Amino acid sequence: MEGCRAFPEAERSETAEVIAVAQVRCDDPASADQIATQLGPGPFELVCLFVSPEADFAALVTATAHLFGGADVLACTTAGEIGRAGYEDDQIIAVGFRKDHFKFLTYAIENLDEIEEQSVADTLIEARLALTQTTPDWMSEFAFLMVDGMSLREEQLTAFLSAGLGPTPLFGGSSGDGTRFGQTWLARNGTVMQNAAIVVVGRCDRPVRVFSLDHLIPTEQRMVVTSATPENRIVHEINAEPAALEYARLLGLDPHQLDQFTFAEHPVVVRLGDVHHVRAIQQVKENHDLVFFSAINEGMVLTLATHDDIVAHLDRGLSELGKQEKPEFILGCDCILRRIEAGRLQKTRAVSDVLSAHNVIGFSTYGEQIGGLHVNQTLTGVAIYPAHSDEATDVPD
Repeated sequence: MEGCRAFPEAERSETAEVIAVAQVRCDDPASADQIATQLGPGPFELVCLFVSPEADFAALVTATAHLFGGADVLACTTAGEIGRAGYEDDQIIAVGFRKDHFKFLTYAIENLDEIEEQSVADTLIEARLALTQTTPDWMSEFAFLMVDGMSLREEQLTAFLSAGLGPTPLFGGSSGDGTRFGQTWLARNGTVMQNAAIVVVGRCDRPVRVFSLDHLIPTEQRMVVTSATPENRIVHEINAEPAALEYARLLGLDPHQLDQFTFAEHPVVVRLGDVHHVRAIQQVKENHDLVFFSAINEGMVLTLATHDDIVAHLDRGLSELGKQEKPEFILGCDCILRRIEAGRLQKTRAVSDVLSAHNVIGFSTYGEQIGGLHVNQTLTGVAIYPAHSDEATDVPD
């Protein structure tokens, strides 16, 4: 991991009119004050903090909880940060949404093992109605989800959230713990949480576009999950053989060579309708079980995938978002496996340059959410356009 980067105290982010961005090193004892200085006076409707797991998370959220007037302050730990220079490590990234251009309602869902779905759905419907009544002339709405990346509850959560949100497009990311996969944290207005999620429902006075990009290409090589523990996302057998051994055999690799780099370079996908979605592998256990980042079931047919060039594909995808007019700002949730792949291919700098050139700020995740799906190995987010732009608010293919 790169060391903590320092930015001059006087440096301000080159922000869009509606967004302010701050970035400070993870071990700065005055990190909260530095964030406030860089963001400027506001006023802000919402401030989101994407926090390196190397930071003192509890101290930071306590210090920032009431630092921005009446703004909600949300935070999560990351698997890496996306800052001014693209991929970064050991940073705290802050994004401030200005009050004159955004209206948000935020909602914390604690104890994801015992979700009261109807209660949450009712809250979302009320939030959408309240925001519409408050800003009837504003053109755009979207929902943003931050969820504990170790909860194993993202699929259930996104499915009913999407239903409750109706036409409001949903995107989000699962909080991370670097590459340790130990524990992750969320916070809302100073309250630290685990096994929880935070839903943000918002309206904006200018065009937005929720999107999801992946650079994977399915091959003809298929395999069947023949034994699994779905509630823990563990696959015991593939094609009636120990899962890791069979996966390695299909790749022509020694099972002892399997690691995070292998999983990033040789993903598996599942077909849902006419679209393939990644079912990314997180780790291999000593007993040859494979642990996945997302839902897995017995009988599921998995397809090995190859990939397009990550740099070229990313640049094309983000350029397409700006085909009519370049977004002022993109909030992005980027899978940790994309960062790992870029590092393995020695393309971290090139990917970072593309992210920076397209004004992408955000964090690396343990999974992404788009609509009613929990996915992996994607860059998912929202693009926010200038007020006069004609960009639509649909989700691109």
